[in-house]
Amino acid sequence: MIIKFDWKKIMKKRGVDNFDNSVAYNNLPLLPPAIAILESNKILKQLVTSSVVLAELKGMVNILPNPNILLNAAILKEASASSEIENVITTQDKLYTALSANGVQIDSATKEVLRYREALLYGMTFIKKNGFLTTNAIIEIQRRLEDNNAGLRKLPGTALRSSKTGKVVYTPPDNIDDIRRLLGNFEKYINERDEVPYLIKMAVQHYQFESIHPFYDGNGRTGRIINILYLIMSGLIEKPVVYLSGYVIENKTEYYKLLQEVMTKNNWEGWVLYVLKGVEFASRIALRQVTSINKLLEKTKDKVQKRLPKIYSIELVELLFEQPYCKSEFLEKRLSISRITAAKYLKELEKIKVLKSQKVWKETLYVNTELFELLRK
Repeated sequence: MIIKFDWKKIMKKRGVDNFDNSVAYNNLPLLPPAIAILESNKILKQLVTSSVVLAELKGMVNILPNPNILLNAAILKEASASSEIENVITTQDKLYTALSANGVQIDSATKEVLRYREALLYGMTFIKKNGFLTTNAIIEIQRRLEDNNAGLRKLPGTALRSSKTGKVVYTPPDNIDDIRRLLGNFEKYINERDEVPYLIKMAVQHYQFESIHPFYDGNGRTGRIINILYLIMSGLIEKPVVYLSGYVIENKTEYYKLLQEVMTKNNWEGWVLYVLKGVEFASRIALRQVTSINKLLEKTKDKVQKRLPKIYSIELVELLFEQPYCKSEFLEKRLSISRITAAKYLKELEKIKVLKSQKVWKETLYVNTELFELLRK
C-alpha cells in the first residue's frame, strides 16, 4: 500500500521548516499520517524480519507446557524496564519478594513498578473482554500507574525539557478540546482494520500518543503499555512476553531523537525502522529465554522425579516455575494439600538444591535459584 501525497503541502501544513518547540502543538495532524511510510524498501525488509521472529516467539511460547510460566516474569521485566526509562529503579528480587511475602515493607520505586504491572494486567483484561481499547480504558491504565485521579491535562504549561540543558524540546497540545479530539482519532486508528501492517501501525500510534502527551505524568509508561496491548489485540502475540522497553533502555537517546524527528523532519522512515528493529531485538531475547526456561523445566522435572518420586508431580514442578519465589501457601492452594505437607515438600526440594530458602519478615520463601538467574538476564 502506497499513500500518495503532496510533499510541499504537508511540509507547509506541519510547519516543519520552522517548527517551534516552545509552541503547543495543538494542530498535531490526525492519523493516519499523510505520508508514504510503506514506500521504503528498508522498512519492508525490516518488517519481514521482525514479523518472522515475532511469529516464531508466539509459536515457541505455545510449546511451553504451561505458558503462564513466562507470564509473571515477562510482565515484571517489562514493568521494571519501562519504569527504569523514567528513572524509577528497583530489582527483580524486590519485586518477587513484594509479590510473594506478606507484611514486607516495600520501597516507593518497587511500589511504582508493581503499579505498572497492575495497569498492564488491567489493560489485558479489558481488551480480552472487549476486543478493543478505548480512551476511557487508557485513562484508567494511567490512573492505576500514577495512583491518582488527575486524568487528562486540562491546564496549559506542560513542556518537555532536555535533562542536560533544560531547553524546551517539545510542547504538547495544551487545549483540552484538542487533546480529546486527538485521543478520539487515536482510539479510532488503533481499533480499525486497514491495509497497514500491524507492526507499522504500532510505530505510528506510539508516536502519536507520545505527541499528544495527554496526561500530566505517566505518558511514556502508558504509551509502552498500549504497545503491548496492541500486539495482543492484533493477534501477533497472545501474552505480554515481548520485553520491548529493554530495547529503549539500550537505545534511549535514539528513541527521543527519532520521536522528535518525525515532528521536525517528517522522518517516519527512521522512526518506524527503530520500532521494527526493537520488536526484532526484543523477540530474539524472549526466544532465547523461552528456550532456556523450557530446558531448565525439563531438567528440573527429571531431577525431582528421580530424587523425590514420592512427592513428584508435573503440577508441583510447574508451580515452582510460575512462582520463582514460592511458599507453602501456594502449594496448598494449587495442589490441595495441607500446610504441613506443603512445608515438607518445600524442604525436600531444598535438600536436593532445586530451591533455596530465604527468610523474609515472618515468612520463609523458597527461591528457584536457577530460574531466577535466567529471568534476571
